[in-house]
Amino acid sequence: MLDCLLYRKSLDNRALFYRVEIAMTLFSDISVLREWGVPGGRPRSVMQHFGNWRDASVAADKARDNAQKRGYVRASLKG
Repeated sequence: MLDCLLYRKSLDNRALFYRVEIAMTLFSDISVLREWGVPGGRPRSVMQHFGNWRDASVAADKARDNAQKRGYVRASLKG
């Protein structure tokens, strides 16, 4: 499983997240899951299925790039 987590502030200063995940399904195809919403709330999601890793990776990269164009930035893992 490959995962990318992005955050940004909304206009009313609430935190928002956008997550893109690539994973293998039980039926041996590859899925790209996109989730977005408010942390702690009920996320909205869309899942796409692909026959190979390359197509899934291209779709995930495109989703991540589009989110970053809308102001999302990668979550920092500072401890």
